[in-house]
Amino acid sequence: MKEKMKRIMGRLSRICHIRALKYVVVTLVAVAWIGFLDENSLWNHLRNRQHISDMADEIEQYNNRYRHDQEQIHRLDSDPKEMEKIARERYFMKTDDEDIYVLSDDPSSSSILGDENVE
Repeated sequence: MKEKMKRIMGRLSRICHIRALKYVVVTLVAVAWIGFLDENSLWNHLRNRQHISDMADEIEQYNNRYRHDQEQIHRLDSDPKEMEKIARERYFMKTDDEDIYVLSDDPSSSSILGDENVE
């Protein structure tokens, strides 16, 4: 047992006397610190780039939706028949002399009429 301890201690003392060891240790600590531990680490930088990319995609979706809504507003302002079409399709509005029958197999559309009285 004492012999094993002496061999281990001898190897450790030889390793500690290697001049380049302190540089290797400092380099490893610096890489770990810069790469993973610091607030401005490489890991956080890559994660923030991914987050920015996701947000840019989301911005593009909102811009597309905005353009579509602006086109629809322009159509509604310029064409009264477009307004009538939307009122009839979405809100089931009708004139006094007509009846509306909604035929659908879609369960989500039946929930729209769930609280309304249909004549």
